[in-house]
Amino acid sequence: MSLVSGQHFVAGSGEFGRGELFTAIDASSGAALAPDYREASDEQIDRACAAAATATTAFAGSPARARANLLRAIGDGLVALGDTLVARVTSETALPAARVLAERGRTVLQLQQFADLLEEGSWVDAAIDHGDRARQPQAKPDVRRMLLPLGPVAVFGASNFPLAYSVAGGDTASALAAGCPVVVKAHPAHPGSSELVGAVITAAVARLQLPAGTFSLLHGRTHATGAKLVAHAAIAAVGFTGSHQGGRALLDVAAQRAQPIPVFAEMGSVNPVVVLPQALRTRGPAIAEQLVASALLAQGQFCTSPGLVAWIDGPGAHEFAAMLGQQLGAANSGPTVHTSIRAGFERALAEVGTLPGVIAATGQKTSTAATAVCPTLLTATAAMVLRHARLRSEIYGPAVLAVACRDADELHAVVQSMHGHLTATVHGSDDDFVRHERITAGLRQRVGRLIANGVPTGVEVCRSMVHGGPYPAATDARFSAVGTTSIQRWVRPAAWQDWPHELLPLELRDDNPLGIRRYVDGKFR
Repeated sequence: MSLVSGQHFVAGSGEFGRGELFTAIDASSGAALAPDYREASDEQIDRACAAAATATTAFAGSPARARANLLRAIGDGLVALGDTLVARVTSETALPAARVLAERGRTVLQLQQFADLLEEGSWVDAAIDHGDRARQPQAKPDVRRMLLPLGPVAVFGASNFPLAYSVAGGDTASALAAGCPVVVKAHPAHPGSSELVGAVITAAVARLQLPAGTFSLLHGRTHATGAKLVAHAAIAAVGFTGSHQGGRALLDVAAQRAQPIPVFAEMGSVNPVVVLPQALRTRGPAIAEQLVASALLAQGQFCTSPGLVAWIDGPGAHEFAAMLGQQLGAANSGPTVHTSIRAGFERALAEVGTLPGVIAATGQKTSTAATAVCPTLLTATAAMVLRHARLRSEIYGPAVLAVACRDADELHAVVQSMHGHLTATVHGSDDDFVRHERITAGLRQRVGRLIANGVPTGVEVCRSMVHGGPYPAATDARFSAVGTTSIQRWVRPAAWQDWPHELLPLELRDDNPLGIRRYVDGKFR
């Protein structure tokens, strides 16, 4: 018997949608996948958001251990789904089972990391400055500060990571950890996977006797459903991973509200790679192989896939360019996670193909999958890149733009022309990094993560990771969407001045009953 039936979960209640009918599509065969789903109705959206608002005070005030228990219970539930979850994700996305298992492991790891963070406790950033009534010429007030949850968070599931950036992914895990109820808008490409995970979270909330409005899951494929969720007065913040078009649309909706709210959107990124002269001369072919392998991971469907590589023409350049062409030319086509990604990839290649002087070479068209795309190497001059903004924008999928620059000045100009990206990678040897410091400095201003002699794919889930960057890579470069610091998106600072001690939060009382690290009178204690 199937564990999916087309259900939404509205504050603990499993129910069916009332709007337009849609189904998931098998990403390999193109066939419709049962069951049918229906768009969430306005009434269901309102009820989910209202329940989240009702749950806010109780959930925000719940003990850190209770929220940690919830996160761990969700992780255990995902593992307990076993092959059922893996099979559904594979059918909806064409991702191989090994990749799905790895992604499930990452999802569980994220949940466990936030549970550990809650139990350690210092993430609330507690600070105490004791008062001094005797101070002259003016008495010093007693001021205490910590972070508090913003309120209900709307989370949008991503298409390319059906688990780690979806219903129980990083946005949901960090928001729940912060004490914020969550309303998830499932991605329409994998509603069955989303329903399975949503059922796990709903059951965990009920079993731990947390407020029913702590979590809701809504389905829908129209832009209107997402816009209504963001526009709802009860929603206090938004987490989104996806296209620039989608993220910008939600940002605009949030800005037009009577009470604007923050949208933390991680959007498109070219993730430029720069190969400096000594590295090009000594190990150019090896760098080319490494670059292509990174660009082809999951058919280029990582937000950190390298989309542009630039170098200074000189010794080793011919060998480097030849290896790029050889490796991409021998690469096989393969499926994307849904048909709209294939369509977007083909549309982007067509746009670039209309630009004069751009050369395109494709790999081997071997896949018969309904969503298959073919790896592509694009070649353009630096002058073309400087002239046409489209060449500096993301092509989501397995495409790499190769740009040979005449000299360091032209490479610097290409870097200066770029907008914000998630990552930049620099390959250098000997004194490359010192001699070309202005190039690396230019990249540093434009990215969240700067990588030396590696690849941008493979985002380590840890406290020090920065997965974000200047616009348009993300809507707020001050925050990361990966790692435990991502919890900072869902909180705000609040201060208590001369407040009765017995009414202060436990984190701010003098006896420190929780035993957390705090900043007291100018020193960490």
